[in-house]
Amino acid sequence: MISFCLSVIALLLGYFFYSKFVERIFEVDPNRPTPAVTMRDDVDYLPMPQWKIFLIQFLNIAGLGPIFGAVAGAMWGPSAFLWIVLGSIFAGGVHDYFSGMLSIKHKGESITEITGRYLGDGMKQFMRAFTIILMIMVGAVFIMGPAKILNDMTGDIATVTTWVWCILVYYILSTVLPIDKLIGKLYPLFGVALLFMAFGLMIVLFKGDYVIPELTMASLTNMRTHPESFPLFPMLFVTIACGAISGFHASQSPMMARCMTNEKQGRSIFYGAMITEGVLALIWAAVSMSFFGGIRELNDTMVAQQGNAAYVVNVISNTMLGKIGGVLALLGVVAAPITSGDTAFRSARLIVADFTKSNQSKILNRLLISLPLFVVGFGLTLIDFGIVWRYFAWTNQTLATIVLWTVTVYLINEHKFYWVSLVPATFMTVVVVSYILVAPEGFSLSTDIAYPTGIGVALMLLIVTLIKANRIKNQKLEYAG
Repeated sequence: MISFCLSVIALLLGYFFYSKFVERIFEVDPNRPTPAVTMRDDVDYLPMPQWKIFLIQFLNIAGLGPIFGAVAGAMWGPSAFLWIVLGSIFAGGVHDYFSGMLSIKHKGESITEITGRYLGDGMKQFMRAFTIILMIMVGAVFIMGPAKILNDMTGDIATVTTWVWCILVYYILSTVLPIDKLIGKLYPLFGVALLFMAFGLMIVLFKGDYVIPELTMASLTNMRTHPESFPLFPMLFVTIACGAISGFHASQSPMMARCMTNEKQGRSIFYGAMITEGVLALIWAAVSMSFFGGIRELNDTMVAQQGNAAYVVNVISNTMLGKIGGVLALLGVVAAPITSGDTAFRSARLIVADFTKSNQSKILNRLLISLPLFVVGFGLTLIDFGIVWRYFAWTNQTLATIVLWTVTVYLINEHKFYWVSLVPATFMTVVVVSYILVAPEGFSLSTDIAYPTGIGVALMLLIVTLIKANRIKNQKLEYAG
C-alpha cells in the first residue's frame, strides 16, 4: 500500500513541478493567437472551454491502454509501478506536451507534418503512412474491445457483431460531424463514468482486505509465468504504453490544439491529462496485483483466460463496486476505448486532409476521406484481436519514439534545453528496437542479440544528435561573434 500511495504522490508532484519546468523550456506566449481563433472553421478549428478540452484529451488518450495494459503489465509485478511513474513524468508528459504545443505553434498541424518539418520530407512521407496505419489499427482495436465488453454485460441481448456495427455507426458520425456536436457533448458524461470507476476502485481498495505488493529491490524481478518467454525488459515497457508513454497521444493532441484559446492551457490539457492517465493505470495495476490474492494468482487467472484482460476487468468491477457500481464502472471502461477509437478515425481523416489539402468544411470531403478508412478498419476487426493488439502496441511505442526525436531536434534548432526529450528518446529507442527483435510477433531472437542491437542503435542516434547539437551551438556562437 505504501508503494502505491507514494507512486500516486510522485505523479502529482511531477505535474506540479516538472511540468512547469517543461513549460518554461517551450516558452509559452499567452498573448499569441491560437489556431482556434485565427483559423476557425466551426468543424475542427473551434474554440472550446478549457475543462471540456481537458476531458476530451483525457478520454482520447485513455483507451484500453491504461486499463488492459495495466492489468497485463501487473503480471510482471511491482516493477509496473516504477515504469508508470517514471514513464508518465519524464517521457509521456514531455511527449504529450510538446506534440500538442508544436501543433499550436504550426497552425494545428498533424504530428505527421510536424515530424516532416524537423526530420525531413522522407520522414514526413513515412510518418503519413505509418500514423494512418496506426490510427486504423487503434480504431479496429477499440471497436472489438468495447464490443466484447458490451456483449459480456448484456448477455443474449445482442451479439458481438451487432455491437461492432453499433460502434462503427457512432464512429462514422463522430468522425465527420463538427467536434462540438457529439464529442463535445458526450465526453464530459463519459469522463464522469471513467473517473467514478477509477476512484471508486481506489476507495474500495483502501477499505477492503486487499494487500498491494510493495516495490522493493527484491520485487524488482520478473514475476510473470514463464519469465524466460516474457523478459521484463522490453516487454513491460511496451505492454504498459498509454499509462506511461504512447505515440497515439501525439496523434490526438493536434485535435485539441485546434480548440485551445491560450497557450497557457497546454500544461493542464496535455501534461495534466497524461498524469491523470498515469494515476488510472496505477489504480488498475494495484487492483490487479491484489484482487486475486497476489501476482502469481493474477498470472494464473490471465493464463486460464488466455490473456483476456476484459474478463479481469469485468470480475473486478462487479465484485468490488457491486452491481450498480460495476455497471457504471464497466460503462467507463467501454467509454474509454470508444472515445479513443472515434478520435483515432477523426485524426486519420485530419492527417489525410492535411497532406491532400482537402477543405474539411464540406461534409462531402470529410466523407470521401473517412469511408475508405472505415472499410479498412472493419476489415481488421475480422482478424484475431490478440494479433492486432500486439502489433498496435509496438507500432504505438515506435511512433512515440519518433515524436521524441522530433521534439529533440526542434529544441536543438531553437537552442533550448534538449536533454528533456533526448534522454527518453534514447531510452525508448532501446525499447522498441529490442522489442521487435525479441517478441514472438517480431523476430523471436534471444535477448543476447536484441539488447546489444537496441543499445547500439540508440547510441548511434544519440551520437548523431549530439554532433548536430554541437554544430548548431557553434554556428550560434560564430553568428554572435
